[in-house]
Amino acid sequence: MHALIACGEAAFAVALADSLFLSIDPDAARSQVLLFLAVSLAPFAVVAPFIGPIIDRIPGGRRLTVLVVSLLRCLTVLMMISRLESLTLFALAFVSLVLARTYSVSKTALVPSLVEDGDELVAANARLGLLSGLTGIAAAVPAVLLQLVDARATLMMSAVMFGLAGAFALKLPRKVATVQTPIEPIETVELHSSAIRQISALMMVLRGIIGFLFFHVAFWLRDELAGTAWFGLALGLSSLATMIANLVAPVLRRTMSEWAMMIFVYLVVGLVGVFAGVVGGITAGIVLIAVTNGMGSIGRLSFESFVQRNAPDANRARALVRFETRNQLAWVGFGLCAVLLTLPGAVGFGFVGAIGILGTIYSFYIVYSATRRGDATKG
Repeated sequence: MHALIACGEAAFAVALADSLFLSIDPDAARSQVLLFLAVSLAPFAVVAPFIGPIIDRIPGGRRLTVLVVSLLRCLTVLMMISRLESLTLFALAFVSLVLARTYSVSKTALVPSLVEDGDELVAANARLGLLSGLTGIAAAVPAVLLQLVDARATLMMSAVMFGLAGAFALKLPRKVATVQTPIEPIETVELHSSAIRQISALMMVLRGIIGFLFFHVAFWLRDELAGTAWFGLALGLSSLATMIANLVAPVLRRTMSEWAMMIFVYLVVGLVGVFAGVVGGITAGIVLIAVTNGMGSIGRLSFESFVQRNAPDANRARALVRFETRNQLAWVGFGLCAVLLTLPGAVGFGFVGAIGILGTIYSFYIVYSATRRGDATKG
């Protein structure tokens, strides 16, 4: 099921870039995308805190959410096929993006309920990331080829993948993703510790950078020759980087602490971002977005491992859903910045590099301060 979702996402992203970003006037594109990004932010900011607890009380709630979201995405994409020349395309596109974020949150809640041992959580998430990378690469090639023929064919491919995913969602177990128990005081204390707050903030910024680059690169490439093909290549390489990252992350975790992994992630993003900002050009931009997506996967796995180790009494699914919702808000919020600022390509890359360097310094400071206090949780 997850592989089908990944295929649908890859095809949708290619169609989105060409139909939404590359085929209309730049100023009109930015104003419309800015409007609907703001609209897509509202459901997460207002509704997300209430959706999780409601779904958790319904037997099979997360399973039902994955099923409904998959079918709604199929329907939304089908509606887009006949509206490529209409302004309603924007509304449908961002409804689909909101549904994508909802699926991500639901998937995060489902994973802990599908593994028998909590220690398998990092490995399970790594396998899902690896699967996403493989299927993303496999789907990007036919999606780009279909896009060269007709954008409607790419959207049809995406709709079919989402429809099949909905059918396979019926095979998920009916067990509830989170236990129907009130939040215990010890859970609140653990999840609000300074260590978890700090690393969750770093994870939010990292996810935000990924959202920023997605929209920044999409608009930037629209002014380049063969922009759709370049964006398809960027998506394919990002999937490859994610795949490699999910292979490497479990190995890194066995050799270093979660905080060391987060420092590594921010340092790599910072250095590559600065390099891309100085060099500029399509190649540097594509390399940066691929590397950032890969580092995002390593950062996510290190963060989840940290929560697992330092909040053992917390309801893991409930906690991860809460953090994932915040991360998705960051993705949309930074995406808004990319659309609003209209930065030149190299300046946007330099901005990402600067955040990476600042994040590295901040992480070092946290670990240094914890070491002086003798706080072992910073590792």
